[in-house]
Amino acid sequence: MNGRTTGSGWDGPASGTTGPTQALPRHRPRPRTHRVPVTLLLPALLGLAFLILPLVGLLVRAPWSDLSEQLTSAAVWSALRLSLVSATAATAVSLVLGVPLAWLLARTDLPGRRVVRALVTLPLVLPPVVGGVALLLVLGRRGIVGSWLDSAFGVTLPFTTTGVVIAEAFVAMPFLVISVEGALRAADPRYEEAAATLGASRLTAFRRVTLPMIAPGIAAGAVLAWARALGEFGATITFAGNFPGRTQTMPLAVYLAMESDPQAAIALSLVLLAVSVAVLVGLRDRWLSAP
Repeated sequence: MNGRTTGSGWDGPASGTTGPTQALPRHRPRPRTHRVPVTLLLPALLGLAFLILPLVGLLVRAPWSDLSEQLTSAAVWSALRLSLVSATAATAVSLVLGVPLAWLLARTDLPGRRVVRALVTLPLVLPPVVGGVALLLVLGRRGIVGSWLDSAFGVTLPFTTTGVVIAEAFVAMPFLVISVEGALRAADPRYEEAAATLGASRLTAFRRVTLPMIAPGIAAGAVLAWARALGEFGATITFAGNFPGRTQTMPLAVYLAMESDPQAAIALSLVLLAVSVAVLVGLRDRWLSAP
């Protein structure tokens, strides 16, 4: 019978083996390399140069010899401190308000959810100056809500440090909402359903199950929101003004220093550039890694 099993249609293991056939590891084929057409290469190199050369110029013209002196001056340090404090406060506001908003968009059948999502992401494409004008019309001393705050509580928000935080949170919160909503949609809702079957309330399931699952998305959104708040200019100068020590953040100080002290403007620009690079490096594994 030549070692074959009859009646089953199976010829047994391959020659030279003593057990079941094991699947061989599958190797991904190496991608084929193609020559890049010159008609695509030249515009690509021009686009790369267009984006990189201004940054190179900033590094070349930077006052490296007295950079520490520039960054430790009273005006620059005041702008740095205010920017860091206000950006951190704006990120905290975005976390407190944005995470529940993202959950509402991702986990509930909210009527008009597409319209709500469009309104939430509108500050991403809205010119920041327009956002500042809108904030003035609502929260200004004669605004829809601001007039009531002023008459009832004596609270005035424009042209204050609190106004800086509000303006920065307005433009930064959509970044966090988008990131957290994406993390919520990617998370398996069955874990929350399992927690509910075990007697956990919806709030407990959100706190003990959902938040740990989406923690990386929350962290990434918070970093993006913080970086966006740190670099905000238009809404801040429109709603909060440009008062040194009170509302003058780093971008406003750069704008003002370009006319009186270009070296200080370059030094502050280097700080903002370093922060932007650090954010991109920190998020490279999430969005910038090649597939």
